[in-house]
Amino acid sequence: MPDTANESTVLSREEAWRHTGARAEVSKELPRHLRMMLALEDFEAPARRYLPRPMYGYVSGGAETNASLRNNRAAFDDWSFVPHALVDVSNRSVKATLFGREYAAPFGFAPMGGSSMAAYQGDIVLARCAAQSNIPMIMSGASLSRLEDVRAAGSTAWFQAYLPGEAGPITELVERVAAAGFDTLVLTVDVPVGANRENNVRSGFNRPLRPTARLAWDSIIHPRWFFGMFLRTLMNHGMPHFENMGPRTPLITSTGERDRGHRDQLSWKHVELMRKLWKGKLVLKGVLNRHDARTAKHSGVDGIIVSNHGGRQLDGASSPLRVLPGIVDAAGSMTVMMDSGIRRGTDVLKALALGAKFVFVGRPFLFAAAIGGDVGVKHAIKLLKDEVDRDMALLGVNKLSEVTRELLMETNSSR
Repeated sequence: MPDTANESTVLSREEAWRHTGARAEVSKELPRHLRMMLALEDFEAPARRYLPRPMYGYVSGGAETNASLRNNRAAFDDWSFVPHALVDVSNRSVKATLFGREYAAPFGFAPMGGSSMAAYQGDIVLARCAAQSNIPMIMSGASLSRLEDVRAAGSTAWFQAYLPGEAGPITELVERVAAAGFDTLVLTVDVPVGANRENNVRSGFNRPLRPTARLAWDSIIHPRWFFGMFLRTLMNHGMPHFENMGPRTPLITSTGERDRGHRDQLSWKHVELMRKLWKGKLVLKGVLNRHDARTAKHSGVDGIIVSNHGGRQLDGASSPLRVLPGIVDAAGSMTVMMDSGIRRGTDVLKALALGAKFVFVGRPFLFAAAIGGDVGVKHAIKLLKDEVDRDMALLGVNKLSEVTRELLMETNSSR
């Protein structure tokens, strides 16, 4: 029989937190190494210790000078909140509706191609946790997991594609994604060529990985990753391959190369082709220019993700938050989402206040998967969700639709 006294105690504590906004205590049910993970940024330091240098460098780094990477965070400091006081916020909700589906929170997982190099079955873990938490997860086309397996693991998964400007490969992939059961297809549009990621060269990273003495040494001196992730993957699943773009290429090879196709030929006519072929929701990711938002709308696209690829493509590209209001104006009724640089509940709410309908977060959830698997990811989801809830109470709002530009002021201005 259930212990009703204990249940009552738990409920009263949760109710007290709910109504006072007090910080929840560290859960003793969490594994010890996760108990002091109090915010998304706390996952990075232990992940850096856990991961071999090439893997950590690949996940954490940007392009060239990392200017865009830094500015993605700095942009949130441009805005301050102007909260309402004396509002009954006891019935607030963090639920968000996107493309007609209600999700448990206004955020999801951004696509990350290195998931299964950093965490055991990383793509599967993220898809499973997202579905169980009722938030979307965007699977990267550069994943080491078969897209069919990821969709089977999580019904809230979307698929993100890197495509060449060629009708044949586009048609083939669209048909495969549809057959796998995905309902939302995301085309990344900011990768006509590979970025100049100097940090990858300095850390010894390459895709596919090269079997060098340096890679072997970096792996061996990180035994938890080497035995708990890499050897475990080899024993249970064999050598990982890039599964979803062109010919299958093994993760580690001395001579093999990934065929990226003619991405520099991709243009609006190919978006229109995809719109004809794809019956589900079609999203463009990597839009920073308001004129592109207008063109996307006229091309029949359902939504766009304002993004600079997490600072990993064009160094010096504007932070998404700074161009977001202009893009929202240009997009009209088309759904506008955002990623890049979001780490806090306040970041989520600032993006929503400037017009985004939803946001996506990348690196912190991958770090959580690396050091904590399913438990780590679910803990990270709860941290961010609780922050959004608490911050809504402090802002004096009950619904996400009430989070508007009126609640913000530019940091260096006066009202």
